[in-house]
Amino acid sequence: MATQSIFLIYLVGTLLGVISGFVMHRSDYCMAGMFRDIFMFRQTFRIRALALQIVLTMIVIEVFRLLHLLPLYPFPLLNPPSLANLIGGFLFGIGMVLAGGCVVGTLYKMGAGNLLSVCAFGGLLIGSAAYAEIHPWWVKVIANTGLGTKSLTLPQLTGLNPTVFVLAFAAAALPLFRRWRAEHRWEIASHVRGYLQPWKGAVVLAAVSLLSYLLVGMPLGISTTYAKMAAMLEMTVAAKHVADLAFFLATPLHVVHPSSGVLLSGGGGPGFDYIWMIQFPVIGGIVLGSAISALRLREFKIYRRIPGKQFLITLGGGILLGLSSRMASGCNVWHLMGGLPILALSSLMFLGGLLPGTWAGSRLLSGFLGLKPIVFRKEKHDR
Repeated sequence: MATQSIFLIYLVGTLLGVISGFVMHRSDYCMAGMFRDIFMFRQTFRIRALALQIVLTMIVIEVFRLLHLLPLYPFPLLNPPSLANLIGGFLFGIGMVLAGGCVVGTLYKMGAGNLLSVCAFGGLLIGSAAYAEIHPWWVKVIANTGLGTKSLTLPQLTGLNPTVFVLAFAAAALPLFRRWRAEHRWEIASHVRGYLQPWKGAVVLAAVSLLSYLLVGMPLGISTTYAKMAAMLEMTVAAKHVADLAFFLATPLHVVHPSSGVLLSGGGGPGFDYIWMIQFPVIGGIVLGSAISALRLREFKIYRRIPGKQFLITLGGGILLGLSSRMASGCNVWHLMGGLPILALSSLMFLGGLLPGTWAGSRLLSGFLGLKPIVFRKEKHDR
């Protein structure tokens, strides 16, 4: 690949990451909080923004597919569904509640100086490295729990045109969105300087997902690079062991882009391949974008007085996130922001596990911290 093309890929990833980090910080766009609020506080305000983002992404991806601007459809690295996606999603749900953020929420909170998120980030690397140890066994689990289809998406499984599903979802969602607007349920009163209403963040992030798909061939994804970074760190102390692990040797991405003729190749190993080029700049960009937002608002603060118990809970949650994102062949960003909008079967299975996993994680967190569920009669939110 030409040096100029590599530079452009890094530049695109960084810009998309900076935009995402800035918007997530301003709107407190935390997917872990969205799902956790349902079970711990009986609140659905923030999850509405995610519903809007998914439906918008679904619509714009379908429009650009019909315009023949998405030659890689479905996009690479999707796998046929199996119970492994369900199990991975369940463990991921527990992990993101305990960690206080998902794989991307951890990044934007790190950018604002959150030490607990730094701890969760370390757990993500540990969990990703741990998965490499069980990978051969887990591959057998995936093979034995497949759902008996090679179809990647619901349209493929049913033989129906994707447009049929998109129109059906849009027709169902639009009246609901209009009702929420009429009932003033999209926005909350906030006197915090620079606060961005979550629904506006959802619109921006839907555009970011589309741009990523158009410009680099895939929607946003970051969790494979956590594994790559873990492998690079492990190489410094156990190079031979890393070199012998099947997961780090595999190259699941190996496809020629139909439009450009460029070979897209990469895996979870410690190499600077295509996956690194499209994911690492996004990771760095999210941290940078959040830091810029926090500094401009004078909100960048590092709190050092945190109970040791909370660090341990957060570390454990991060380890679960890293482990389960590999078990489920992707994280919440990959499945909810990328796979779900094209109705990927593996992403539907992931969501099916994520919901009860978040409930279980909420119960565990409440038990660890000695909290009781709080139920509000009216939705009142403070940033």
